[in-house]
Amino acid sequence: MVANSDSAKATYAALAAPATTPAKTAQPLEAKPSGPNRLFTHPDQSFGDWRDDLLRDGYVVVKGAVPRERADQYADQMYSWLENFRGGMGYKRNDPSTIKHENLPIINEKGMVNGYGISHEDFTWAVRQEPGVVDAFQKVYDTEHLIVSFDIVNMAFPNRTDMASNNPWPHQDQNRTKPGFRCMQGIVNILPNGPEDGGLIACKGAHLLSTQFHEDFEDEPNRIWAWTPEWYGFTAEGMEWLKNKGCEWVKICAEPGDLILWDSRTPHYNLTPKGTNPRFCFYTCYMPAAEATQEDLIRKKGAFETLQSTTHWPNALHVGGGLPVLRNGEPDPYNINQPRQRPELNETGFKLTGIPYIKA
Repeated sequence: MVANSDSAKATYAALAAPATTPAKTAQPLEAKPSGPNRLFTHPDQSFGDWRDDLLRDGYVVVKGAVPRERADQYADQMYSWLENFRGGMGYKRNDPSTIKHENLPIINEKGMVNGYGISHEDFTWAVRQEPGVVDAFQKVYDTEHLIVSFDIVNMAFPNRTDMASNNPWPHQDQNRTKPGFRCMQGIVNILPNGPEDGGLIACKGAHLLSTQFHEDFEDEPNRIWAWTPEWYGFTAEGMEWLKNKGCEWVKICAEPGDLILWDSRTPHYNLTPKGTNPRFCFYTCYMPAAEATQEDLIRKKGAFETLQSTTHWPNALHVGGGLPVLRNGEPDPYNINQPRQRPELNETGFKLTGIPYIKA
């Protein structure tokens, strides 16, 4: 479903100041936990806005979370990053013939850029600090005290012949043994994303059946291997179960600056663009700082100071590593896992690192 970000424009002018490095607070901040309006707190919730669609469907498109002119600037910065990668390797944004392995950083078949310090590039942090994006997650959790994931970026190009195709890989990003709403995932969309432009495919309403599904599949004989317990892959039998429950798979379309939100219990996957438009987007995920332990926050601080990435879980459950970045079967020598320069954050961004919530 599609909805409006009603307060994004109002908060943008006041909060979107140029990024600076804020002074560290003398005393740690006290993280206010979620309030009574946190989503999925009680069954009869109703808000009269996009949150109702999210409760019902398990996903929503928050329109205009980032102003269009800002989204266009981020697109230009992403194109420039590719064109100037390691001094320029031959890629040109207006020449489709330059979209090939030897001219680009390694981008996997799912469009993910997993290395090169891109998780801490200036444009990546600018998107995380966007007022309309932060505001949406504050409404989801009913608290202003959030931390953010140091996640990766997606730059998927259509019609590539130098890599394997991306097949559906339906999954949920939540431990099957830990039911209930725990995490809201997000994508900030940067380029026009229509039916043929690849992107997120979500299983409508299946988040509400998650507990029942995993009870029925408790003794699943052919369970798909997962590198982390916070991931579960759906087998053909699982997909048939969802179909028999009437769950519909929906391609989610979005305009530049739209924020796509989905419950981590919602089965989903992505597809590669088929038309002429690339897919550019940022993975953005926030959770209440109060739900991270001091150990989590210290680990997260280390990840920020060493400019390492995390998964979509903002409590830095997994730091660094991730999928290998291979060029011609060997570790990519261009992947030094560092951004072009250290990011500078405004006050909002610094709080999102979790560092101000660490106790002495």
